[in-house]
Amino acid sequence: MQLTRFTDFGLRILMYLTHERDTPVTIGEIAQQFEVPHNHLVKVANRLGKLGWVTAVRGRKGGLVLGVDAERLRIGDVLRQLEESESLIDCASQPCALNGRCLLKAALNAGLAAFYDKMNEVSLADVSRGKTGSAIVTLHRDFITTMGAGHA
Repeated sequence: MQLTRFTDFGLRILMYLTHERDTPVTIGEIAQQFEVPHNHLVKVANRLGKLGWVTAVRGRKGGLVLGVDAERLRIGDVLRQLEESESLIDCASQPCALNGRCLLKAALNAGLAAFYDKMNEVSLADVSRGKTGSAIVTLHRDFITTMGAGHA
């Protein structure tokens, strides 16, 4: 199983926003830090906003802030919402001769449910601590320093 780029970008945005800052974070900053196309992140941030996990602050000093408590946001829930798939295979899209008489789909679906349950043992805060948290803080600080030097 491989997560979609959409989900990968969503996780990166959420993790990047986990640490407190003086001002909201722009999508441009996140795009630059992770070397991801800006327009892709706009779509992902929009979805995160609709889910209530990210809040967009408008205005000259606007950007994104985390809209939920990182301790309460479970990774399994994030994956389930962003992947938008409750099934690993679709027996009907390319009709299978075994459709309706095969146990594989049920076994894969049970495995996927177990995966989401296991991932729900981990919070956004959990994956944004330690060396990950330090790296995020450093990335942001370096961005702010570079932007300040670029505007001097």
